[in-house]
Parts: sequence; C-alpha cells; structure tokens
Amino acid sequence: MLIADTRELERFCQQVKDAPYVAIDTEFLRERTYWPRLCLVQVAHGEHAAAIDPLAGGIDLAPLWGLFADDRVVKVLHSASQDMEVLLHETGRLPAPVFDSQIAAMVAGFGDQVGYAALASEITGATLDKASQRTDWSRRPLTDRQIAYALSDVTHLCTIYEHLLERLEATGRAAWVADDMAALADESTYRTEPEDAYLRIKIRRPTRRALQLLRAVAAWREKTAQQRDLPRPWVIKDDAVIEIATHAPRSVAALERVRRLDREQAHGRDGRAILVVVREALAAPESDWPEPPSRPEIQANNNLVALLQALLKLRCKEHDVAPKLIATRDELDRIAATDDEDLRPLTGWRRKLFGEDALALKASRLALTGSGDDVRVVRLGDP
Repeated sequence: MLIADTRELERFCQQVKDAPYVAIDTEFLRERTYWPRLCLVQVAHGEHAAAIDPLAGGIDLAPLWGLFADDRVVKVLHSASQDMEVLLHETGRLPAPVFDSQIAAMVAGFGDQVGYAALASEITGATLDKASQRTDWSRRPLTDRQIAYALSDVTHLCTIYEHLLERLEATGRAAWVADDMAALADESTYRTEPEDAYLRIKIRRPTRRALQLLRAVAAWREKTAQQRDLPRPWVIKDDAVIEIATHAPRSVAALERVRRLDREQAHGRDGRAILVVVREALAAPESDWPEPPSRPEIQANNNLVALLQALLKLRCKEHDVAPKLIATRDELDRIAATDDEDLRPLTGWRRKLFGEDALALKASRLALTGSGDDVRVVRLGDP
C-alpha cells in the first residue's frame, strides 16, 4: 500500500491510532546533502501496513507526525539512531516511547548488533530481498519491487517485536533495556552544535592554539554545510581543517599551500571567510581557548584486562547476552586501571551481571580456573 494523498494518510493513521505499537522504518538520502532527505516512511501494525510518500505533491504528513508523537503508542525500529535523526529533522521532535529491536536482540541472546535481515530470518523464517537496499529512493515512480521491499522492513518487524518483548518479559529482562531505549529519545544524541563540531576531529598532540583554531574553523564549516545543505567534506575536508588549525594561515598565499584546498577555493569566498575566522579566533582571549583533553591515557595491566575479558565472555555466555552491550575494551581498561564507579559496566543490571564480579576479580577476591574449554569462577575463601 503506497500512500501519496493526505486523506488516505488520515484514514490509515485512524486505523492504527489505538494500536499498542507501530513498526517504523524510513528510506532517505544524504550522500549529496547535509540534511537527510526523507523519501519514504513505512508503518505497520497487524494487518495494516503502508509506505507513505513524503515527496508526493500536496501531501500533509501531520497525521503521521501526530501518530509518532502519541506517547500511548510504542514506536518500534531496528537500529533506530539514523531513523530518529531523520525524524527529528523533519518534525523538530523525536518519537517516543521507542523500542529498538537491535538493542533488545543483544539482550535476548542474538549476538552483537545483529542485522535486520538475519534477525528476520531467525525469528520469522523470512528471506528478505535486499536488491532494492541501495536504490535511489528519491526517484519517482517507485516500482512494485521497491514498495514490497520497503514494506517488508516493517511487516516482519512486528513479529520480531512481539517475539523479543515476550522473550524479555519471560526472562525478566525488559527493565534491562529500558535505559538504553530511553536514551534514544534524547535529542542531544542527534544534534551537533557548531561550536562542538571540532570534537569529532582528531588532531595529534594539540596545543591550545591549535584547538582554538580547530574549533573555529570546524564551527564555520558546520554552519556553512548546514546553510548550503552540503556534506561537510564538500565544504572543506577534515585534513584541510587540521592543517589550517596547525599552521594558522594569514594570507591567501598561505591558504593556497593547504593540502586538499584548491586554488579557486583559497581565492574565493571560502578563503576569505576562513582567513576572517582564523584572525578572529586568534584575537579571542586566551582564557577562552579550549584546553587539550585532560583525560589521561589509561595504562591498564594487560594481564588483568585479559582476565576481565575472559570473565565477561563467561558471564555473557551464561546469561546469553551480547558482550558489547555489557562492556567495551576501553571500559575494561578503565575498570582495570581506575577506581571510577560510574563506568557503564558498574551500574544498574550490568553491575549485577558482570560488574561486581569484575571488581572482585580486580581485588583478588575472585579467580578463574578450568581446563580445556571449561572455565569457572572461584570465589577465594570458598571451600
């Protein structure tokens, strides 16, 4: 079912408005733009499924956005972050509450970051046609094959959601994913303030001066990319931003020597704007310049980290939970090398499953022993 008319969309939204949940997916393009261009929205619940065409002339998507804003209806997505970013840009708000089937699958024993096709195959037995995955969704008319592919991304998701929810509730793990699901509805996750854009760019051994310039040039690029609706590298590439921050060019001739910045750009409006940005950034009081990262490099005991990895693998195997959802390698390093109690593996349900034993292992109150593939935990002092 392809909806390209406001009245038809109103009828569909009326049909599903009292549903406990709706499965959602989007198709969008952003290879040539800064902002994602929404090309299709798929929604399903039970026997009702539709692909809604936001590019159809005259269509008003207000009924759909109203459905997404209804907090009585759970919005089910798979690997939700990109879809959430697209919907935030389109509507100015995030749908909530949200259930991400990929996160739930990691808690329910389906491994690390399982893909939608694999999850659909395992739970529903369906083999998805992925031939349309890389199609140009902005071209019209859409083919029957494209529409069928798009709808399969939500019709099977209904079955997946009900299976995962039943499994989580049966194992008492529904509360385990609550915080992770709630975090998906945090708008700060998807918004980048131009003044913070420099934090995504890595620069080796930065000085405060270099960071000041990096912050200023990256902020200019972010604003310019937004205004022109172009990908950031199409305005200026990261390598050029780093070189400008490092060498602080003060003239067009100096800009010409920046790699990945062509002569026309150096002599044009961008070159003039960059020189102004550099001059104003260096004229700012040094007290306002950013400080280099103060987070010390972690020097963890590799032997202890190896034991923590073995413990993590053991506990996750016992509980059938994906290790990546419990702790990353960096978090294990920090458990081994610091006394930080706010680390994710040491809070909430993760602490009960792994964190308390990790701290006991670190404090020599717990050991690992075994032979062959059989590894077990020994609490020191136990008989």
